[in-house]
Amino acid sequence: MATQASIPTVPAESAEKPAKKKLVRRSERDISQQLRLGFQLAFLALNAFIGTRFYLWVRHYETLGATRLVERPAGVEGWLPIAALMNLKFLLLTGSVSPIHPAGMFLLISFLGMTLLFRKAFCGWLCPVGTISEYLWKFGRRTFGRNFSLPRWADIPLRALKYVLLGFFVFIIGSMGADALASFLASPYGVIADVKMLNFFRYMGTTAAITVGVLVVLSFFVQNFWCRYLCPYGALMGLVSVFSPVRIQRETEPCIDCAKCAKACPANLPVDKLVQIRSAECIGCLECVAVCPAEGALHASIGIPLLLPRPSRKLSPVAIAAGIAILFFGLVGFAKVTGHWKTNLPDSVYQELVPTANEAEHPM
Repeated sequence: MATQASIPTVPAESAEKPAKKKLVRRSERDISQQLRLGFQLAFLALNAFIGTRFYLWVRHYETLGATRLVERPAGVEGWLPIAALMNLKFLLLTGSVSPIHPAGMFLLISFLGMTLLFRKAFCGWLCPVGTISEYLWKFGRRTFGRNFSLPRWADIPLRALKYVLLGFFVFIIGSMGADALASFLASPYGVIADVKMLNFFRYMGTTAAITVGVLVVLSFFVQNFWCRYLCPYGALMGLVSVFSPVRIQRETEPCIDCAKCAKACPANLPVDKLVQIRSAECIGCLECVAVCPAEGALHASIGIPLLLPRPSRKLSPVAIAAGIAILFFGLVGFAKVTGHWKTNLPDSVYQELVPTANEAEHPM
């Protein structure tokens, strides 16, 4: 009786595996993070200087002239995003610049310009809150060995919160006409909105202090907790960044699929799985590019949205840094030259309003 010949089987472990890509190491040293750190620290120092000057200016009026008067730093209006949005709408409606808090509007325009050109560059390169948040989670990672990510079912709805907050402010400001905007800005509340902001931190209540404390603690464990879930300013920048011609581009041929880029991304984006990063969460920090070991695998590129969906020209970190600096100093310089930088109000107005700032009621 003939026996059927046995057919040898190949063990699963000996099956042919995809060839491992050969690493061609980058020849040039990446300086993006050194540049970005320099911008972050410089802007943080600038804000500390402005904050100190503004505090001394407020104290002069609170002490009825007992302390030396310093010039009010107009840059403090950068901390008044609602007033900046109001001023921007007033400009669009009337073609005129409001005399109350105009610096905030020009700063907002410069930040929007950076975002439109270089994604959320303001968030990743300049924002002092973003800078503090970034170094909190990096300190947390060094201390505890890791950061934590919320599960997808919680992460996605929580990310929507910042857009809900932005929508609320846009709805309120969108419903106001030019006269209502001018009236609000010129009201006692509008005039000393910057003083009320300072007093919020100086005389913080228990609820506010606990809230801030919880946000700080969460920032140790979750990357950019405030920026990722709650910041309406970042939500606005994210929406604008969708139209940016700049993308993080991954070239599949030189990429060795090491996933270092995805691990480095503070927005938890799957950089190693995509060809282009178009997400509104990308802050343009270039950390993914900095850690990539492969020559030509990952870089910032520029193209024309819709017309050239695949960016074709590489963009160096130096070019991005130069563009950010030009937009910032250019808009500030323009505002100063045209006489639209400072809020020029009589000294008597501040003498009356600053000492009683906490008593000013919201006009709406």
